[in-house]
Amino acid sequence: MAVRFANSPDLDPMDPDDRVIVALSFTLARRESALLGIRTRGGQQAKRKSGGYISLAPDGYLNVTARTDSNKRHDLGRWDKWIELDPERQPIIREAWDLLLADRLTLPEIAEALHSKGYRHRTGRPFVEIKPDGKRKANISSLSNIYHNWTYAGWVVSLKNGIAPKTIRGNWEPMISTEEFETAQAILKRRNEHRTLRMKREYLLAGLVCYRYSDGKIRRMSASTSNGGRKGGGTPYYRIAGPGEPSFLCMAIDNAVEKLICSIQVDPALIPLIRASYTYELQERLGHGRPVQRNQLEASLKQIDDEEGRMVRLLATGKITDETWDSLWAEWQDRRQTLRRMLDAMQLEHQSHVDNLEAALQIIANIGTLYNGLQRSDKKELLRQVVDRVIVNNDGTVTLELRTPFDYLRTLVGDIQSIDVRLEKGKKRGRKPTKNAAEVSYGVSPEQCSSLIHSCSAAWIRTRNLPVNSRLLCR
Repeated sequence: MAVRFANSPDLDPMDPDDRVIVALSFTLARRESALLGIRTRGGQQAKRKSGGYISLAPDGYLNVTARTDSNKRHDLGRWDKWIELDPERQPIIREAWDLLLADRLTLPEIAEALHSKGYRHRTGRPFVEIKPDGKRKANISSLSNIYHNWTYAGWVVSLKNGIAPKTIRGNWEPMISTEEFETAQAILKRRNEHRTLRMKREYLLAGLVCYRYSDGKIRRMSASTSNGGRKGGGTPYYRIAGPGEPSFLCMAIDNAVEKLICSIQVDPALIPLIRASYTYELQERLGHGRPVQRNQLEASLKQIDDEEGRMVRLLATGKITDETWDSLWAEWQDRRQTLRRMLDAMQLEHQSHVDNLEAALQIIANIGTLYNGLQRSDKKELLRQVVDRVIVNNDGTVTLELRTPFDYLRTLVGDIQSIDVRLEKGKKRGRKPTKNAAEVSYGVSPEQCSSLIHSCSAAWIRTRNLPVNSRLLCR
C-alpha cells in the first residue's frame, strides 16, 4: 500500500529524499499551528488588559460585533467585538441580584420567586422544574455562577491569566456596583459557613464488584450509602438494586480484597523460571518455536535475491530492456519490504508480550508490600490495572478475576507446580529423572524445578523457595 498526497502527487514517502520533504512539511505545519495559537492567546490577553471581553457574554449582556474604521483596524482588526446590556434580560438578572442583596431568601427561594413571575434562564430552562411526580427542583447552578461573576460589577477577571479582581476596569456598563458585588459575596460566604456539606463518598470497587447467584449467573453490583445525611456519613453498601436482592458492607468486601491483593506475591528467585516458561510458550504460539513460517519468509527473501541475480545477468547480456528491469526491480522491492515487515512484526509482537510480562512481574513483586501504603485513589487505580472483576458469592466469599497477564501468571504457577508434582511422584517410585518438558521449557533441570516448586493449597497466591515439606500457596 502506497501513500500519496493530493496536493503533491509526485511526492513518494518511501523515497529517502521525498521523505525529508514530507517530514519538513509536517514540521512547518506544526510550527505554524503553534504560532497561530500563541498569536491568538496573545491577542486575547491584550484585549483583556485593555478592558475588553473575549468570550460569550454572561446572562444579561449581549455580544456585539461591528466593522472597525481605518484608524482602529491596525489594533482591532477588521471587526470590533464588545458586550453591552441586554434590554430584555437585564431587568431579570438585576432583580435576581436585588433578591440576594435583600438577604432574606435562599437561592432555591430566589429561583421560586423568579419562576413565579414567569422568568426563565437565557437557554429557556425554567428556574424551577416540576417533575412528573410533582416534586419541584430549583435550578440554582446558573444563579450561583451569576452571583460569583465579576463581570456584572464591571471588572475584567482572569485568574488563569494573572488578572486579579479589581485591577482592570472593563469597557462595558456594569449592572451592579462593586460594593453591591462584595456585599453579595459576604452574604454567600456567611451562608456557606452554616451549611452542612454532604460528603461525597468514593467507593473503592465501584464498577468492579459482581455477585454470583447460586445458579452461576453473575451480575454487576452498584454502590450506595444509606442514611447519608446522618452524622458519620451513613453506611456504604455494594448491592443489587431491587427488593430481596443481596447487599454487602463495603468495608467487609474492601478488606477481603485487600487481603487477597496482599497475598499475591512472586518470589524473585522464581522470576527467571516464570520468564523462561512464558518465553517458550510465547514462541510456540507465535511460531518461533515452530520455525516453519519464519523459514518460509526467509526462503522467500532468498528466492527474490536469486531471481534478481538471474535478471542482472540477462540485463548485462541485453536480453531484457531497461524498462523491464525497472518494473521487475520495483516489484522485488515491494515484495522485500512486505516480507521484512512480516518478520519485524513477528519479532515486535514477541517483544511487546515480553515487555508486558516484565511490567506485570514488577507490579506483582511489589503489590503486596506497597498496596497498604497507597492513597485510596491510587489503590483504586491499581486495582483497575490488575483486577478484571471481584466476585462475591452468597456466603460473602470473595474471589478475584485478574486481568491479562496477571491471570496468566497464576495459571503459569499452577503449570509449574503440576510438573513438580509429577517429578516428586517419580522420585518416590525410584525413577531417575529424565530430560523432559521442564528442562526444555524452563532451561533448568528437573531437580532444580523440584527444589523450588511444591504442592498447592486453595487459599493463597504465593510462590516461595521453601523447604521440601512446605507448600506453594497459589490460588
